[in-house]
Amino acid sequence: MQCTVIFQPSGRGGLVSRGTLLQASRKLGADLEAPCGGAGTCGKCKVKIEEGFFNLSPLAEQEKLMLTPEEIVDHFRLACCAKTEGDVLAFVPEQSNGAKQVILETSKERAFNLNPAIKKYYVEMKKPTLEDYRDDFTRLKDALTSNYSHLKDDISIDYSVLLKLPNILRKGNWKAAITLWHDTEIIAVEPGRVEKMYGIAVDIGTTTIAAYLCDLATGNILKRDSLMNSQVRYGDDVISRISYCMMNDDGLARLHKMIIDDINTLVARLAQAVAISHENIYEMVLVFNTAMHHITLNIDPQYLGCVPFASAIRDPVNIKARDLGLKIARSGNIHCLPVEAGFVGADNVSVLIAVEPYKQEKMMLVIDIGTNGEIDLGNADCMLSTSCATGPALEGAQIKFGMRAAPGAIERVKINQCSLEPEIKVIGEEECPDTPPKPYVKGICGSGIIDAVAELFKAGVIQPDGRFSKKLNFPRIRQGSDGKPEYVLAWAARTAIGQDITITQKDVRAVQLAKAALYAGAKILMKKRGVNKVDSVVLAGAFGSYINKESALVIGMFPDCDLENITAVGNAAGEGAKLALLDTGKRLEAREVAAFMQFVETAAEPDFQTHFYDAMCFPHARDSFPHIQQILDEIPA
Repeated sequence: MQCTVIFQPSGRGGLVSRGTLLQASRKLGADLEAPCGGAGTCGKCKVKIEEGFFNLSPLAEQEKLMLTPEEIVDHFRLACCAKTEGDVLAFVPEQSNGAKQVILETSKERAFNLNPAIKKYYVEMKKPTLEDYRDDFTRLKDALTSNYSHLKDDISIDYSVLLKLPNILRKGNWKAAITLWHDTEIIAVEPGRVEKMYGIAVDIGTTTIAAYLCDLATGNILKRDSLMNSQVRYGDDVISRISYCMMNDDGLARLHKMIIDDINTLVARLAQAVAISHENIYEMVLVFNTAMHHITLNIDPQYLGCVPFASAIRDPVNIKARDLGLKIARSGNIHCLPVEAGFVGADNVSVLIAVEPYKQEKMMLVIDIGTNGEIDLGNADCMLSTSCATGPALEGAQIKFGMRAAPGAIERVKINQCSLEPEIKVIGEEECPDTPPKPYVKGICGSGIIDAVAELFKAGVIQPDGRFSKKLNFPRIRQGSDGKPEYVLAWAARTAIGQDITITQKDVRAVQLAKAALYAGAKILMKKRGVNKVDSVVLAGAFGSYINKESALVIGMFPDCDLENITAVGNAAGEGAKLALLDTGKRLEAREVAAFMQFVETAAEPDFQTHFYDAMCFPHARDSFPHIQQILDEIPA
């Protein structure tokens, strides 16, 4: 007997024979941590059963020992013990995920002015006497202002720091390291001379969260890490998340807790990786789209879901870490960059301060590719922006064998136009020295999907309208289980999941919908700006530095541009967040940029549907692409 098992947030699923959820995960390519090999002794393969809880075997004794009472009530199981007896939908928490995401990061080093909001000062004070009976706080302020002339005497102190101040000063024999925020508030006092101070920049995407641990004294990035946004189990896009908050009394509280838990997971992993205390992490800069902004800050997002899509606040926000439940220094600061308008949030402002199109004379198109895509067009004279719901297809989700950029993911594809045989590059495969190489392929990530669709189009396997050609007869082109054609990218013998990895007609359509949304948004901005071409294109996004720009242009992801003037800059939102963490001047710039931008609600434009429909074709139904015309001319009719 077979049953359907689906693992979220990866979306990996399919028919499996009866067995444990761990066995099903291995067959379907949903990696689970299982250091004990499935013996039920490590407790690492915990999964939360979202649907089909009663389609599993009863709770085993090992599970009763490994799971807390709260986890048992919340329908957690050990995948190695839970046997399938029917259809199951399981959510894999980050700590159980065996496939660690690769942060696709641009290698470009950006010059910046090191001027963080957090600074440390060392002071030595005289002990109190009957003649000098100043209070501890005044004594501390006097020492600061007398030793550092730029500091003012109106310095305040965080309440939680004040509670510990008397003991700390005496423990250090009146020698202390003082941590100030913006030189106005004392947020930490430590005995003796302490120079360590750290901050974290976090890009909270709809699908992925990326974090960067930085040394605030040197500006160096010490560690990067990322994980899937746990909220994906409640919907792939921001509208689904907003709807969940509106339809459930505890919806906002649940989604808010999830994102806070995700960030705290990253904080703990980053701190552990470089052996520092979370108490020495004094500030965090957050960037996100407007829906993620509201949910993270526990603000009701329901009014974002209806016209005129008004946010609760546009200005930058500063919040104490303890007020959000974020596990850095309790008195540490959480800084959120300003929101633009509608669904164009702080993440787009972050991209802008990293790329700086508003300082250019040439007409620049900036596209931040993600589940919620943002587009900016303009130069120093005028900048327009918009957002578009591209969906998560370009990040590997909603694709039959799609996955995030982790070891085993196909990241590059090249197809021979005569034999239709593919050459694929797999993340991490070069680390497997076995000869012959052991099966390693698990799926395909965003950059690989763009390559695959472009190569299939160039080879004539798919037509301009996105449909598979009926004229070709090759072993790799076949009818899928849904009765529709598909292309075999990797035979089962080469895969780690024991299945052929294919590109289906549904996958191609998902790419068409995503790229059409981007193209239509760009065209409307160009029309508003009064231009018929762009001088340069900047591709940003979690995998932006890995996108093959020729493949992106071939499928018509954006209007035609000279390939030499198309650059991929990686996760520019994360880069902008780091700049804002390390330089307060960038925060002021972000505020000015947010005010300078002119937001356009492209979906409300009367000709949006026409632009969208035309952009569904590869590369486009009407627009010409002279910079890749030779490539297009070689595509079989």
